[in-house]
Amino acid sequence: MALGRIRLSQPVIQAPMVGVSTPDLAAAVSNAGGLGSIGIGGSSVEQARAMIEKTEGLTRRPFNVNVFCHAPAKPDGERESAWLDYLAPRFNAVGAEPPKSLETPYPSFLENRAMLDLLLQTQPAVVSFHFGLPRQDWIDALRDAGITLLATATSLFEAQEIHSAGLHGIIAQGREAGGHSGVFDPQRGDPDLGTLPLVRLIAAQCRLPVIAAGGIMDGRGIRAALDLGAVGVQMGTAFILAPESAADDAYRARFQAGAAIRTAITSVISGRPARGFVDRWWKEVDGPGGPELPDYPITYTAGKALKAAARANGESGFDACWAGQGAALARALPAGELVVRLGEELERASAFGG
Repeated sequence: MALGRIRLSQPVIQAPMVGVSTPDLAAAVSNAGGLGSIGIGGSSVEQARAMIEKTEGLTRRPFNVNVFCHAPAKPDGERESAWLDYLAPRFNAVGAEPPKSLETPYPSFLENRAMLDLLLQTQPAVVSFHFGLPRQDWIDALRDAGITLLATATSLFEAQEIHSAGLHGIIAQGREAGGHSGVFDPQRGDPDLGTLPLVRLIAAQCRLPVIAAGGIMDGRGIRAALDLGAVGVQMGTAFILAPESAADDAYRARFQAGAAIRTAITSVISGRPARGFVDRWWKEVDGPGGPELPDYPITYTAGKALKAAARANGESGFDACWAGQGAALARALPAGELVVRLGEELERASAFGG
């Protein structure tokens, strides 16, 4: 797979799952011939630097650094108080009080010049954007530094924006994908295009390389994406069970439900649409009649506080474990071994026509 100056022996990008991806995971994927990723969207500049440096110490191969380009959050005390009041019965049920107020836990890359400076200093081989695009002069500066640039699109319109901005590739993320949708403007509603039709639409209309993301778990899935015009795939859920991921035991146990696994999209945890294993968030909190959500990631402050309070009370129903629709196909393999296995499966699928 070729993207800008990057050449990969396996057409696999490990998704930059904040909270799950680690330098060890990214390095293992890159060392096996794919493209490993770390997510720094929720990190301080100091934390991001440490993650980049650790990954550089584990691999000499290219890896991806992902940033969040959401619209900067606008605090609104009235909305935030209404949301905390709405969640109060759930906090009370686990023997806790909701926070008195909510804060913005991290800035958008759009307002974080210090993070841009870090990327220009460290010059990772690949930088990817999620939730939108930064200003054009920032894009130009990163590209002029020799960095390969990717961004997530959930629609043809977003893909055309990425193309016009002069990036090197488009990550076509279908609604099957686990974790947060990269939709530019969540006010337009949840993304509704599946991975395969989205890939075909973008590949037919844009000249940039397309990477398929969402619901792809094995070599046959990769083959299907390539047949529709993708040059490679991005996989997140497939790597959660790898020993190098930061997923805890409770998160990993969710994958054991097999045919009973159910995932769905909700915005009530973070303030943006995200797909995960259905738990009490979906069953009790999401639904008609709730107040207007605070901006992302302010809503996430409340979501994480409720998870922590429930965990302290021995309750895992508010864990908010992100996963895609293909979760039942996840395999507990070391990340490097999984990349090799995926390559072998792709080769067989190609030899036998699928």
